[in-house]
Amino acid sequence: MRYGELGTSGVKASRLALGVMRMALKSEAEAETVVRTALDGGVNFFDTADSYEGGESSRRFGQALRGLKVDRGSVYVQTKFGIFKGTDGKITRYDFSKDHLLAALDGELRNLGTDYVDFVLLHRPDTLVELDGLAEAFNELQNSGKVRHFGVSNVNPSQVEMLQSALDQKLEVNQLQFGLGHTGMVQQEFHVNMADAPSLDHDGGLISYSRLRHMTIQAWSPFQYGFFEGVFIDNPKFPELNEALQRVADAHGVTKNAIAVAWILRHPARMQVLLGSMTPSRLNEMMAGADVELGAQEWYDLYVAAGNDLP
Repeated sequence: MRYGELGTSGVKASRLALGVMRMALKSEAEAETVVRTALDGGVNFFDTADSYEGGESSRRFGQALRGLKVDRGSVYVQTKFGIFKGTDGKITRYDFSKDHLLAALDGELRNLGTDYVDFVLLHRPDTLVELDGLAEAFNELQNSGKVRHFGVSNVNPSQVEMLQSALDQKLEVNQLQFGLGHTGMVQQEFHVNMADAPSLDHDGGLISYSRLRHMTIQAWSPFQYGFFEGVFIDNPKFPELNEALQRVADAHGVTKNAIAVAWILRHPARMQVLLGSMTPSRLNEMMAGADVELGAQEWYDLYVAAGNDLP
């Protein structure tokens, strides 16, 4: 496993993290097995959110840590807040109000069975955010010791700048969808000064901005294509990509899952990859990608095989 600093936080975290969004679907014993698999692979960073199955994913993860008798100080726990759901479980609004954030974080601490989290992220942009109230919430969370570091998720550079202008705390990470099935952030970097579809800037130059601001991109759903449309590994819709993945995997003595992870880690933005698998065997295949060093040509070959062009 490789490790690196998240943003400028001083936290040296595993380059691969376990996202526990689907852990609510597992029994206590199954959840412990998944967490133990991640720990045995060198993962020391775990991601959740208060909106995952009404907090049940966080509860099951917290139970697993206690069941395994994991020293709380040996792992980093991150959660996200700011999404408000109705009684039917559907999102009704995004809410960065002080009262909501403070209550949501307290709820997550109860779910996780801990008195602090190492990172908390604003989950999705709230266009109605009152910056003064947000700043008060962050200060209270930090001063109380309940949160040590802060970040955002699914936020563009202008939004980061706006939020950061009001905060005393540096926003250290930005959690964004990225992988061979979702390459928009790099497509735009290649199609500069062009008028074709890939040249459209949907994200405000997120990769370059993050590198300039020393923010760590956490790549979520690294095996998905589209927006939760499915995985590309062994998917007949992507024959060229799977052939290329297998070819590179054979050259490195690993699986296609490992190469898909290694492709993200190869980027000098030094991203952290969030693995969401709840299957230990597949998780082991993915974690093997942390030890693979792809060559530049291999990286570009996979990028093109995923359906992208080089202008």
